[in-house]
Amino acid sequence: MAKILLFTGKGGVGKTVMAAGTALSLAKQEKRTIVLSTDPAHSLGDALEMNLGPEPREVRPYLWAQESDVLYNIEKHWGRVRKWLRAILTWRGVDELTAEEIAVFPGMDELASLIWISYYQEGTEEYGQYDAIIMDCAPSAESLRFLTFPEIGKWWIKKLLPIEKRLFPIFSPIVRRITDIPIPEKEIFDDIEDLSSQLEKINSLLTNPEITRIRLVVNPENMVIKEAQRLYTYLSLYNYPIDLVICNRVIPEDEEDLYSKEWKESQNKYLKLIEESFAPLPIRKVPRLGPEVFGLKSLEEIANFLYGKDDPAQAFFKGRVITLDQENSDYLLSLRVPFFEKGDISLLRIGEELIVRIGNQRRNIILPKVVLNREPVGAKLKEGFLRIRFKEKV
Repeated sequence: MAKILLFTGKGGVGKTVMAAGTALSLAKQEKRTIVLSTDPAHSLGDALEMNLGPEPREVRPYLWAQESDVLYNIEKHWGRVRKWLRAILTWRGVDELTAEEIAVFPGMDELASLIWISYYQEGTEEYGQYDAIIMDCAPSAESLRFLTFPEIGKWWIKKLLPIEKRLFPIFSPIVRRITDIPIPEKEIFDDIEDLSSQLEKINSLLTNPEITRIRLVVNPENMVIKEAQRLYTYLSLYNYPIDLVICNRVIPEDEEDLYSKEWKESQNKYLKLIEESFAPLPIRKVPRLGPEVFGLKSLEEIANFLYGKDDPAQAFFKGRVITLDQENSDYLLSLRVPFFEKGDISLLRIGEELIVRIGNQRRNIILPKVVLNREPVGAKLKEGFLRIRFKEKV
């Protein structure tokens, strides 16, 4: 099966060039690769220095690229359902232009992008069979919505139709006699059932560590790191397999000018914070190559820094780092800390951030919202995990 690699992080950190460089590296190994941008502010075409559209375009042998377009995707994958929604809105008195716009309900753009993953994973006559699917995801908040949509989408589907398909032949004639409300045709039920099965499949693909790798892209800057920590916590709790942290735009040690010296002092502090925040995930550093990185030659250089002789599609880390379980009225947060030796454990909470010290080592984590109104009351090391108990405030 095709490997799925997703690159995410705060806007402007360099996700696109990391995704494009990875795709280019895999294509050079003669692996059929598609790189797809789901970011509404597309820059993949700029990075590759070519015009891209909503369908795959060949960049070079073994490499295709595509910039997702929400309206195109919805018409391609879910057009009949959208037309029915538009008819419902018009029937309720919404003017046609407004109905056209709001028939794209929240999350349909994420949903349509997810369906491409399913198509490419299966392989079709239209698109062939790919060895690797690379996703250049939207900035962090949108990425989280994108990745959690298989669960949210199932809720939408249950709320979308007024009656079940098995009851449709019975109630449809009655409803048509007593009201002029637009009734979904059988084909719409079929489309939604197909969508439901697609969502189930996509969810299993994205949470399968043998298939999917999620890579967090950061810069050595405080706000960028905090947002990546937050994304890291929630993706871990949703059981998405994160295998690598990429620290982009690191100032090379051999740069000696005064400007670089000041920035290096600042960046060294944040590089340490990155290690404390994401260990035991491996961290790859990519040096700053200039204000903008465009073109295949620059992307190849990025890929060489990032992977060297390693296979870009391999899993660089396996296993869950953060888990959250409910135990009676308490929550038990488990943090994987395999390199910690036993020692005195101290916890310091600052807002949504928890700083954990074990001996002379430290970890920083962003707490999930469900425990923000609770107090950490104890922590124990067991079998490579630090287990922290959160109780309700008295």
